[in-house]
Amino acid sequence: MNEMARNTRQLGALIQRARKQRGWSQGQLAELAGIRQSTVSLIETDDTSARAETIFAILAALDLEMRVTPRSKGAATDLADIF
Repeated sequence: MNEMARNTRQLGALIQRARKQRGWSQGQLAELAGIRQSTVSLIETDDTSARAETIFAILAALDLEMRVTPRSKGAATDLADIF
């Protein structure tokens, strides 16, 4: 999996996709990440109040990592998501 997320909605979708590829329920992911199932649900459905450490716990449970790279040229609508 080598995908890009530019906003919380896209990050939630990536997390959900990675979870489903492993055949895990939200509860299973939550247990592995040490968080509640409802937190996984909120993140997957674009709740922007998630703490960075929660996101990193989920990514670690999924054996994924976050990389910060220079922004590539995207569609004009992507810029609207930033502000």
